Amino acid sequence: MTQTHIHLLITHLPIFGSLLGGLVLAHGIGTKSIQTNIAGYYILILSSIGAGIAYLTGEAAEESIEKLPGVIESTIKQHEEFALFALISLIILGVVALVGLILTIRQSSFTRTIAILVVLISAFSFGLVARTGYLGGQIRHTEIVNTNTNTIDNDDDD
Repeated sequence: MTQTHIHLLITHLPIFGSLLGGLVLAHGIGTKSIQTNIAGYYILILSSIGAGIAYLTGEAAEESIEKLPGVIESTIKQHEEFALFALISLIILGVVALVGLILTIRQSSFTRTIAILVVLISAFSFGLVARTGYLGGQIRHTEIVNTNTNTIDNDDDD
């Protein structure tokens, strides 16, 4: 398995993990379940690690496809630049989730506050990493690239 394969496989983890972890944590806050909060934190920490792996394997993935027909360099660069913002956001998410996990295990009085903060960061991170994934998908998935095709306006038949 090459770094390109790893990149393509792992990129889905931060996208779905940041969403799922945030939802699990929000459910844990609502039900006041320490075990659910801990599960949410683990998912978010794992998502953060996945983002790091995806970023580190991105260069190898770029090198393997940049010379293929139909691949546009500007699309790769746009994906790469946005990926940095998503990575930073997910690193922050992972660190704050780790703090939340420790506070939860220690039964700190700040447990609920940090959990709410982590849910907000996870929502923001999900937006960034989902956009990064969308931009990455445009590199090789021409079916999602915005083309300026003419559409038929059905109102002209009146």
